Amino acid sequence: MAEIVQQRIEDRIPELEQLERVGLFTQKEVKSIIKRATALEYKLHRLIVNKEDFIGYIQYEINILELIKKRRAHVHYQFKREEIEFPIIHRINSIFKRATKKWKDDVQLWFSHVAFCKRWGTKVQISKVFSAMLAIHPDKPAFWIMAAKCELEDRNSSESARHLFLRALRFHPNNKKVYQEYFRMELLHSEKLRLQKAELEKAEMDLGENEFSTEILNGKLAEVVYKDATGKIKEAEFVIALLNTAAIFDFTKELQDMILQDLLTNYTDDSLTWDFMARRELDAPGAGEELHTAKGRASDINRREERCCQVYEEGVKSLNIEPMWTCYAAFCLERLKRKTNVEELMDKRQQRLLGVLQRAHDSSLLTENYYKNWLQILLTSGDAEGAASVAMTATQRFSQSVAMWSLSLQTLMQLGSGDIGRLFQDAFTHINPKESLPLWQLQLQWSVDNQSPEETEEVFKRGLLSAVAAVAMEMKEGYLDWSYSTGGYKKARKTFTSLQENRPLSKAFFTKMIEIEKQQEAPKMNNLRDYFERALQEFGTSEDDLWLEYIQEELGPLGQPQNCSKIHWRAMKFLEGESVERFTSRYTLLQTGHL
Repeated sequence: MAEIVQQRIEDRIPELEQLERVGLFTQKEVKSIIKRATALEYKLHRLIVNKEDFIGYIQYEINILELIKKRRAHVHYQFKREEIEFPIIHRINSIFKRATKKWKDDVQLWFSHVAFCKRWGTKVQISKVFSAMLAIHPDKPAFWIMAAKCELEDRNSSESARHLFLRALRFHPNNKKVYQEYFRMELLHSEKLRLQKAELEKAEMDLGENEFSTEILNGKLAEVVYKDATGKIKEAEFVIALLNTAAIFDFTKELQDMILQDLLTNYTDDSLTWDFMARRELDAPGAGEELHTAKGRASDINRREERCCQVYEEGVKSLNIEPMWTCYAAFCLERLKRKTNVEELMDKRQQRLLGVLQRAHDSSLLTENYYKNWLQILLTSGDAEGAASVAMTATQRFSQSVAMWSLSLQTLMQLGSGDIGRLFQDAFTHINPKESLPLWQLQLQWSVDNQSPEETEEVFKRGLLSAVAAVAMEMKEGYLDWSYSTGGYKKARKTFTSLQENRPLSKAFFTKMIEIEKQQEAPKMNNLRDYFERALQEFGTSEDDLWLEYIQEELGPLGQPQNCSKIHWRAMKFLEGESVERFTSRYTLLQTGHL
C-alpha cells in the first residue's frame, strides 16, 4: 500500500513544481498539499474504505483547481494548463471512476461526476461517464434522456444523441418521455441545419448538392419518430404533448396539421382532445381596430371565449361523461379568475360558469371539488337560497364524503339554517366513523355558538362514547377545556375526575388539566402531583418530557426539591428506548441551568 501511495504522490510532483515555478503557489503551500494528499491517499487504500473518503479527496482536488483559477485571474497568467490543470482533472476523473465502480448504485455519485465534467470542460469524458452509467442503470429512462441531451447540447452531436435515443427505446419501447425528448431532439436538429443553411446562403457560399436534405430540413425525421411513437402509445394526452412541442418551431406547419388531423380522426372519444381544440380558439386572431379600447378588447376576448364554449358544447354532446364536463368547468373557472375591469365581461363569465355547473350537476357528472367553487360564487353573489339548495343536493350526491358534508354544513351554518342539528345526525349516519372527527369538531363549534350549555354538553357526551379513539380523545380534551371556560375550575376538576379513567386517553388531556391548575391564584402542589402521577401511569414509558416537567415543578416554589432524585430514579426505570437517552441529556442540561 505504501508503495502505491508513494507512486501516486510522486506522479503529482511535476504539476506542483510548475505551480511553484510560475508563482501560483508558494513552497510552503506545495509542501502542505503533498502532506494533505498523502493522508487522503492512505485513506483510499485502507482495507475498509468509506465513500466519504473518496468524496473528501475529490472535493479537496476541486478546491485546488478553484484556487488555481482564482490565482491565475489575479496574476493574469494563463499558460501551462496542460502541465498544471489537466493532470489534476485527470486524477479527479480517476477517483470518480474508482468510486462509481465500487458504489455503482449511488446515483448522486454519477451525477456529481457528470457535473464535474461539465464544469471543467472535459466533454469527451462526459460521454464515457454516461456510457458507464447506462451500462449499469439501463432501466432508468431519465438517464438515457440526460445522456442524449448532453450529446446534443454540450457536444453538439445530433448523431450521438439519436443513437442514444434509439438504444433507449430498445429498453423502454413504450416510454412517453423518451419519445417526447427524441421528437424534440429531431426538431432541434432540423432547426440547427436550417440556421446553418441560412448562414451559408447569407455568406453566398456553395451549399453542395446533397449537404442539406429538404426532408430533414422540414422535420421529416421528427415525423418518423411521431408515427413510431403514436403507433405504440395511443393516448390523446401524448399526441397533444407532441403537437405542443412541434408548435414551438416555426417550420413545422405541415407536421402540426398532420398531428392535428390525427388527433381529430382517432381521439375524439377523449375529453382532452375537445379541451385542447376548444382552448385553441383563444389564440385565434382578433378584430384589428376593436383592440384599441378596453371595451373593445373585452368584447374580442368574450367572442373568443364564446367560440371556445361552442367547441365544449359540441364535446359534451358527443361525449357526455364526467371528464368532459370537468374540462368545461375548469375552463370557465379559469376565465372567471382572470382579472378584468370590465364588469360586463366578468358577469358573462360568472353566468357561463354557473350554467355549466348547474347542467353538469343535473347530469350527475359534476365532480366533488367543483361544488366548493359553486357555493363560493353563490354566496358571494348573495344567492342564499341557491347556495342552500346546492349544499343540500351536494350532500345527497356525495353522502359518504366528509369533505362535502363539512363544506355544505359550513355553508348552511353561515346562512343560519334552522335544521342544522338534524343534518349533523344525518351526516353521522352516512359517513365512515373513522373519518368523522372533522364533523364532530364542526358540530361542537356550531353548538357552542347556537345552543344552550346543556345541549352542548350532550354533544360532548355523545362524542365521548365514540368507538373511534381519535374522536373520543378529542372530545375529552375539548370537554375539559369547555368545562373550564363555562364553569370554572370546579367544573373542570369534576370533568377531569370523571374522565381520567376512561380510555383512550391523550397526553394533552392531562397537560391541559395541569395548565388549568397552574393558572389558579393558589395552585395546589398535591393536585399537580396527582395529575402528573396519573399521566405517567399512561405515558411514563415514552414521554420523557412529562418526567422533566414533573421534576421542574418540584424544583419550583411550590415543590419539594428532595423529591427530584426519586422521580429521576423512577424515570430511568420506566422509560424505554430512545426516550431514555433524551431524558438523560435534557436532565443534565436542567441540572447545569441550560434548560
